[in-house]
Amino acid sequence: MAELTPHEIVRLEGDAVVVLDQRHLPDEEIELRCGTATEVAEAIRVLAVRGAPAIGVAAAYGLALAAERGDDLDAAYDVLAGSRPTAVNLRWALEAMRDEPTRERAERMHEDEVERCRAMGAHAVALFPARARVLTHCNAGGLATGGYGTALGAIRAAWDAGLVERVWVDETRPLLQGSRLTAWELERLGIPHAVIADAAAASFMARGEVDLVVTGADRIAANGDIANKIGTYGLAVASAHHDIPLVVVAPTSTLDPSAATGEAIPIEERDGAEITPRFAARNPAFDVTPAALVTAIVTERGVHRAPYAETLPREAAAAR
Repeated sequence: MAELTPHEIVRLEGDAVVVLDQRHLPDEEIELRCGTATEVAEAIRVLAVRGAPAIGVAAAYGLALAAERGDDLDAAYDVLAGSRPTAVNLRWALEAMRDEPTRERAERMHEDEVERCRAMGAHAVALFPARARVLTHCNAGGLATGGYGTALGAIRAAWDAGLVERVWVDETRPLLQGSRLTAWELERLGIPHAVIADAAAASFMARGEVDLVVTGADRIAANGDIANKIGTYGLAVASAHHDIPLVVVAPTSTLDPSAATGEAIPIEERDGAEITPRFAARNPAFDVTPAALVTAIVTERGVHRAPYAETLPREAAAAR
C-alpha cells in the first residue's frame, strides 16, 4: 500500500469538502462529502475527521466552501469553531481564513501544514537513539494532520534515518485511534510495529522494551503543559518513573500563549456511550501532562526544552 496523499485525507472538491472517513478505518476506505460548513462541523464533531491540525485544515476548507456558497460567514465560523473545544488549531485556522476565505488560501494552509510536519520530523530525528523502540499514543500521523504527521512524522523521519527498530502502538481506548489508525498508517509505510493494550505500556517500560515515547498534542499552554489524548498523562508519569524521554511533536498552531498553564485548557468530555452503552460513564477525551514530565517539545522551528515559558510564547507570537 502506498503512502496517503494529503488530498486523500481532506480536500475541497467542487461543491463539497471531502474527507476520508476515519470512523470506518482500517476495514473500509470510505469518503464523506460535506456540502456545507455545518456538515463539515458535524464531520469534525463525530470524528470522521480528527486530529488537531487536520480539523484545522478541514475547517479552513469549510469556511472557503461557505464563502463560495454565499453563506453567512460569521455563522459558518461559529459552527465550525464550536465543533470541538480542546484543539486550538481549529480556531487558529479559522482566524487565519477570516481576511481571505478562499479556496486558494485554504489550499495554501493545507500545503503549509504538511511542510510544517516534515520540518518537525527533521528536527526530531536528533532525539532518537539508535535502534529505538518507540511507544506512541493515539494517532498523530497523516490522518491527524492532513499529511505526513507530527509524532508519527517524527517516527517516519527517524525510520528513514535508520534509527527505529520497532514502534509500540497504544490501542488508545475507548475509540482505538492507535490500533485502528496509527497501526494502519505504519502498515502502509512498512515500519515494524505491534499494537499493545494501553494498560500494558508501563510494563513494557519496566521490562526495558521502550527507549522513547513520542506523542502529538492538541493544545500546549505557555508554560509547556500539554493537552493530548486521554492516557498521555499516565504514560508521562510512567516514563518519568522509568527515566524514559517523553517527546511531544506539534506545530506552532498548537501553541496557546493565552493559556498560562494546562488548567486553562478546556477538556472535551464526550458521550459516555463511547465507553459503555449500558452503564453511567465519564469520558474525558483529553488530559493534561505537566511540563515537568515533558523532555522536549518539537515544533517546525526546532526543539524546545524546559523552561518552556521562556521560548514557547515567543515562538507563538512570531508564528502569528
